Amino acid sequence: MHILELRLDYLHSAAERSALFRWLARQRRLPTLIATCRTRQGGGKFGGSAWVELQILAQAARAGCRWCDVELESAEQVRPEDLRRAMAPARLLVSAHDFRRLPLSLPRLARRLAHCGGQAIKIAATCHSLSDDRRLLALARGRRNVVVIPMGEKTLGARILALREGSALAYAAIANSTAPGQLSLDSMINVYHLDRRFGKSTGGPTRRTRVYGVIGNPVAHSLSPLMHNAAFAERRLNAVYLPFDVLDLADFIGNIGALRIAGFSVTIPHKQRILRYLDGCDPLAAEIGAVNTVVLRGTRLYGYNTDYVGVLRAIESRVPLRSSRVLLIGAGGVARAAAFALSRAGAAVAIWARRPEQARALARAAEGQALERPALQHEFFDAVVNCTPVGLRPGDGSPLRAGELNCSVVMDLIYRPRTTPLLRLAARRGIATISGVEMFLTQGMAQYEIWTGERAPEAVMRKAVLAALKQEEQREEKDKAPARQ
Repeated sequence: MHILELRLDYLHSAAERSALFRWLARQRRLPTLIATCRTRQGGGKFGGSAWVELQILAQAARAGCRWCDVELESAEQVRPEDLRRAMAPARLLVSAHDFRRLPLSLPRLARRLAHCGGQAIKIAATCHSLSDDRRLLALARGRRNVVVIPMGEKTLGARILALREGSALAYAAIANSTAPGQLSLDSMINVYHLDRRFGKSTGGPTRRTRVYGVIGNPVAHSLSPLMHNAAFAERRLNAVYLPFDVLDLADFIGNIGALRIAGFSVTIPHKQRILRYLDGCDPLAAEIGAVNTVVLRGTRLYGYNTDYVGVLRAIESRVPLRSSRVLLIGAGGVARAAAFALSRAGAAVAIWARRPEQARALARAAEGQALERPALQHEFFDAVVNCTPVGLRPGDGSPLRAGELNCSVVMDLIYRPRTTPLLRLAARRGIATISGVEMFLTQGMAQYEIWTGERAPEAVMRKAVLAALKQEEQREEKDKAPARQ
């Protein structure tokens, strides 16, 4: 069910509020509305007194709003029975906000909120770790009148997990975000498909919903949630895939059981670090020394590497790998998968990385050759593959210079943007290019099959990713247009 929150503190004057209330009162049919007049202390824009705040909310109730959200500090200045009477006929939601940290005693805060006499309570607090998220989400478990909102730029996944754990509401922005980490309504519907049926529920994930996700830092750019949730929706699986921005890997691993996460993708910088936390590992992934896919079997964590097949399929469609020579840029987790895949396929692998010792170690493991950078402008390769994140962020530039691209094909494992600075540079030199999209899709489909035991809906996953990338490119072109005129 969609509920609309009216942020009355964003209106500039009493006259604007009165005009809105008159308009609401004339409407025959209204959606369920929550009236909110958030003070500056609560992260809003209202600078008046608590008494004026309550008067404004009482007017909203009489105009047709079915709920009034009253801040704890204001609610405690009035007797519970007087507060309920003032807000009638609307129901009362009493809320607390902490933009600095998670309150030390959540049960004590919940009791304070409940003592104000409302029909529901809400706690929104900044969370700095998954442990914080778990503590806040636990407050809603088994209670239908509690709303919990983890705030912070790293809490996107936790905001949706809150629904699965029992929170009565999750907030999304129609236009501008009103709190740190708030998702857009478009993302809620078109990325996470929260308007679809999860088992028997149409109100978002339930306790029976299987949770998957991607861990890394950063992960906000990842299209994995779009791709996997499109697949789950197509197959009508009671499952959701969420982003987890993870700096502290031990913190994430320690909370998997409590949050009942069924599996997850692993990206930079954790593909090698994750090995120490696994209970078992696919032999190929162990040999590579990097894992990008984890599945829970009971309470045991088991790791795989699907980057391997993604790289192999993407390159072998353009380059006959047996007896070819391929340069890999980088020596991290995805570079290790690429090195083993190409070496096993018969290619001679050369590696250059900013850290020579890492390049030499990977070259020894994959029976390849480590090169110093000055050698690149004098060597020829059948293919060059960028395995670093250089080019991911605006302004990054290319990891190699034009004179170092002496090859027939260039592949960039970055898929967003689809055309990176490296690929643009290669195209200007007349070199064939391969986008990282192909590898991304292939490794993702392999992950889906590991987690579900079913064949991945390839066409749906491909369509979702390509459509999103095309929209991004169109927006970028539109933004650049005025500068050209």
